[in-house]
Amino acid sequence: MASRLHSYIGTFRQLEILLAVYEEGSIKSASEALFLTQPTVSIQLKKLAEAIGLPLYQQVGKKLVFTDAGLVTVETAKSILHSCEALDMHLSNLRGLKSGTLRLASATTAKYFIPHLLGPFCERYPGIDIQFTVANRQQVIERLEQGLDDFYVFSHLPEGLDLDVIEFMSNDLVAIAEANHPLTKKTKVSLEEFCREDFLIREVGSGTRFSIESFFNNQQCKPNIKMTIASNEAIIHSVLSRLGVSILSAHTLAFGEIYGVQKINVASLPIQSKWSFSWTRSQHLSPVAKVFLNYVETEGREIVKKAARL
Repeated sequence: MASRLHSYIGTFRQLEILLAVYEEGSIKSASEALFLTQPTVSIQLKKLAEAIGLPLYQQVGKKLVFTDAGLVTVETAKSILHSCEALDMHLSNLRGLKSGTLRLASATTAKYFIPHLLGPFCERYPGIDIQFTVANRQQVIERLEQGLDDFYVFSHLPEGLDLDVIEFMSNDLVAIAEANHPLTKKTKVSLEEFCREDFLIREVGSGTRFSIESFFNNQQCKPNIKMTIASNEAIIHSVLSRLGVSILSAHTLAFGEIYGVQKINVASLPIQSKWSFSWTRSQHLSPVAKVFLNYVETEGREIVKKAARL
């Protein structure tokens, strides 16, 4: 019976490919994520559809629309692959964490400190595989709702979700300008004066933008938005080119050498928040995840502080 069922729903690899296509939204993106050719992905999905006896998706314009059979198979694939991962984690625990996978998803700005946190952990447990996804805040929330990762890193926690949370470190958002900008010469700048400058802001869905908009909702003045830019690095280079001023996380400047950008001492700033590691309360943490959580709560904070030279 089990062998008949296995042949009916396809191989584990086919299920992995199906999940990748569903999560990435296209065969091209899935093939890049899996390091496979597009024909290979298409052939495996065709074989899976033939085994099931029903189409899995339809091409509508440039978009893939999954059928009911496809959606049911996706959910089943998640369950099967999660069960396999759980088995692997339990076995790794018996081996003393010599293998296993840790999955992290973080808002974009956290990419500046997460690698410094992971480095010593990976040295201690070299057999552990790390899957580190960097996305904007809204995309990380979507991953959380789908249960794709062990931990999710936010500076502002999403509302309406039953989460377990540990606060990790501060995330102060500071005003910045090119070093020779007139505002950098002043010991104190009013918020009104700052708002008259051309302002560069992150895209909708970004945690930094969420923090900035929440802050200005309670102020008498609003920033004079000139450009919307979808990365911290691009904002920094735009500031260096004197296209405007901005507000970014202090971590953006603290990690690595950033020359030519200077903080502005603006009244009512910085915007203060906290980086947090979160996971759904109903989620069963794997042995690897439990060890990592203990590492984060103990020495992890000091390791990142030293790396940032804060």
